[in-house]
Amino acid sequence: MAVDYNEESIKSLDWNEHIRLRPGMYIGKLGDGASQDDGIYVLVKEIVDNAIDEFVMGAGRSIEITIQEKKVTIRDYGRGMPLGKVIDCVSKINTGAKYDSNVFQKSVGLNGIGTKAVNALSSYFRVQSIREGKTKVVEFSKGKLVNDYETVPCDLRNGTIVSFIPDAEIFGNYHFIDEYLEKMFWNYAYLNNGLSLIFNGNKMIAK
Repeated sequence: MAVDYNEESIKSLDWNEHIRLRPGMYIGKLGDGASQDDGIYVLVKEIVDNAIDEFVMGAGRSIEITIQEKKVTIRDYGRGMPLGKVIDCVSKINTGAKYDSNVFQKSVGLNGIGTKAVNALSSYFRVQSIREGKTKVVEFSKGKLVNDYETVPCDLRNGTIVSFIPDAEIFGNYHFIDEYLEKMFWNYAYLNNGLSLIFNGNKMIAK
């Protein structure tokens, strides 16, 4: 008997569900952190790439990266995301300044997909944008908005702070290896003269 093919038979996935169903399409292999090309390192790279873009555009000369157990926090001193668009920038596909060549002259990330992939593949994802004396914080879990805090005054320097915990449902019993991370960050330092990266308190800057 023929199966009816109609709108009811087509399953529509939300953006985060699609990324979680087919993570390899976005970050390559998954792995558990034992290999330097495993997915958890790609997640770190995608967020650092955004910070590098800010440096390339002349905004912010240092990036701070902290990894404690399985929680990653990356702080840049760039321009910060527009406070009214923070949710869109991290959770709507095809949304982001990287699609505007006048805003970003160079981009090493996945053209706006990278941050969304990190969001969808993390059990905890928090982004804080600081711009001109105000800050906005939003929190997600597996790509779903959990907390949307009001914009409030802030005396921190402009920039973006992203924290995330890769989801064990996707990556299993993973672990970060500092040697792989240090190699990645030193490569960034060598390729971007004048940029300093501070990883767990250790400063990396090309001489």
